[in-house]
Amino acid sequence: MFNVVLIKGDGIGPEISDAVVEIFESAKVPIEWVERQAGLNAIDKNPTGIPEETLEAVEKYKVALKGPTTTPVGIGHKSVNVTLRKTLELYANVRPAKSLPGVRTRFDNVDLIIVRENIEDTYGGIEHHQTASVAQGLKLITRPGSIRIAKYAFEMAKLYGRKKVLAVHKANIHKITDGLFLKCFYEVAQDYPEMQVGDLIVDNACMQLVTNPERFDVMVLPNLYGDIVSDLCAGLVGGLGVAPGGNIGDHCAIFESVHGSAPDIAGQGIANPMALLLSSFQMLQHIGLQKTKTRIENALLETLRDGIKTRDLGGKANTKEFTKAIIERLVPMEIDELIEPSPLRIKSELLPTYKPVEEYCHGVDIFVEYPGGIPKVPETVGNLKLKMISNRGTKIYPGPMPKIWLVDHHRCRYVARDETGNYKNIGDNEIFDLIREVSAYGIKWVHIEKLQLFDGELGYSKAQGE
Repeated sequence: MFNVVLIKGDGIGPEISDAVVEIFESAKVPIEWVERQAGLNAIDKNPTGIPEETLEAVEKYKVALKGPTTTPVGIGHKSVNVTLRKTLELYANVRPAKSLPGVRTRFDNVDLIIVRENIEDTYGGIEHHQTASVAQGLKLITRPGSIRIAKYAFEMAKLYGRKKVLAVHKANIHKITDGLFLKCFYEVAQDYPEMQVGDLIVDNACMQLVTNPERFDVMVLPNLYGDIVSDLCAGLVGGLGVAPGGNIGDHCAIFESVHGSAPDIAGQGIANPMALLLSSFQMLQHIGLQKTKTRIENALLETLRDGIKTRDLGGKANTKEFTKAIIERLVPMEIDELIEPSPLRIKSELLPTYKPVEEYCHGVDIFVEYPGGIPKVPETVGNLKLKMISNRGTKIYPGPMPKIWLVDHHRCRYVARDETGNYKNIGDNEIFDLIREVSAYGIKWVHIEKLQLFDGELGYSKAQGE
């Protein structure tokens, strides 16, 4: 008997959760539900919408099934989903997209899996106002996070008999951040010579997904692209109403419907429970109940083939009628044996995520607030010489001034070179001297970023350019 935490959520969450529970009871699945709350119905217990007892239960029992929860736009508590993922380090978001009988779409033979890094990237939520007119969000890609998600994607592909693993990125533009993600992907790929391996730029991947999705198998992506592409793939097979999802870490896993809480139809008995049911199939597979998963899945597929669908998919069945139809098509129970190894978990601490490298600081970007043209900053301060000034990423000095609309936020890049032209390592005191000198010019500095080179890690040498 397995203990599984059940988080029904809010909106239509309780209705579709009850449908899954009823199907499991009829199928005699060896699960005992441990019900906990999260979302709007738990705000009185914790301002984040996640009571402490809910987190403790997930940590104790390791597996949870979660219905949708409401996230207010612009105000109110943070996303319950994001908070759970970060708090429990659920770094792998796994989103299968598979064509279903009776669900009409433009494509009939889609069978792919999105593996999305779930913790970092712009979803770190690190944002600042640089000036009153300019806001900045940081995109964080790490070697540990990239190695780990690539390892999970390859191990999952191997376990489930998949043949191709594709990295999706924007390394042509984000050369350092997405470049690191891509480098780590190919580093991990070396351990899986049996796999077909490749990569695609994210915009090209999206175009190919909506023209020839059958060519894709397993796709691994950073957080932001993974969020967007996984919803695109859901659209290929019928929408979020048929889109399952799992959030998996080293120690815990939460499987959830990825659609919204749909408060406008809550309580009307017309909600489609299929997304949460499909997510429960992922859960059963995760804990090793493969035969049970297949038996319930076959009942669902038979129901769809018979044309029984909820209204959102063009059918006439309400929630209870759809649930009853699935139960009626369950075949007699067989003894289910756990499939080992189960579940699939990566031991992060054993991965080669860190390498000893030699660091060099050869310069600094100093960001300044200056309205009305190009800021008058010092050309040289000690070993540091002004190389260029940019505005929103476009170089405006030296050279001819481009015809762009300047904002009041400028990046001034200073670098240090020795007499041979090679980069020269600098210390913090030289950076402090630069800040003082810029301030003495009457320029308001906002923040700084050191320019670092890492020998042996990113393939740079001190003699190379930026």
